[in-house]
Amino acid sequence: MARERPPRYSRTTLATLQILESLELSGVKALGKPRAGKPAALSATKQPTIADTTAAIQTTPPCDASKGPAAAQSPTHDSPEILRQELDIVRQEVAACTLCEELAGTRTQTVFGVGNPQARLCFLGEAPGADEDRQGEPFVGRAGQLLTKIIEACTLTRQDVYILNVLKCRPPGNRNPLPHEVSNCRGFLDRQLSLIRPEYICCLGTIAAHTLLETDVPISRMRGKFFDYRGIPVMCTYHPAYLLRNPAAKKDVWEDMKVLMRKLGIELDKPATYG
Repeated sequence: MARERPPRYSRTTLATLQILESLELSGVKALGKPRAGKPAALSATKQPTIADTTAAIQTTPPCDASKGPAAAQSPTHDSPEILRQELDIVRQEVAACTLCEELAGTRTQTVFGVGNPQARLCFLGEAPGADEDRQGEPFVGRAGQLLTKIIEACTLTRQDVYILNVLKCRPPGNRNPLPHEVSNCRGFLDRQLSLIRPEYICCLGTIAAHTLLETDVPISRMRGKFFDYRGIPVMCTYHPAYLLRNPAAKKDVWEDMKVLMRKLGIELDKPATYG
């Protein structure tokens, strides 16, 4: 039986949450300021924090179309068009982000994500490389070509899944992301995943697995197992770039894919066909 997806917030509510998260990432901790002339007792009232406001919104029951016309006024949020619009809001914020001065100063462009906004499966990588920075799309270089072969060997296409990275900018020289860079981009990653709401996530490599799951367990001990991210099962496996350097590990990734695809209702009894 397919996992039941959680209810989707209305577009207005979701946009409000996105603004609050952006304010919090920018260092804003509280909302509101007493106006001049208010009574002293009222002025002394504790102002709501960003966290208080976000929590209040998130605990508000979502609109239910079964409860009358007023509740049914919001557009259908399972619509790909609506989802693309909502993702584009985040995309524009990513494109304007300069929190990481070095990355913002050296990038050609940001690399947001690509694929089906209603995807059942998301592939999460580390960061863009030179090819991705040039083209503005994740996983288009040699490692990306191998990932495409893996996806196709799973009887899927890149248009069936959603592909994204922890970082949205290329680290100079393809170095590993720094902790503050991961922290600066984390809000964008969480918002992407909250909009797509995949049934499964596949973390490609150490950085993706450690960032999403907030752990430091070696990837060799994490692969082939399911972990939890906000109620979504997460499979961890080796990054395609690692497979280019260590071809013998391809069989391990294929075993991981067979386990993951089985959860999606796809049987992969054949040997790996991606080289």
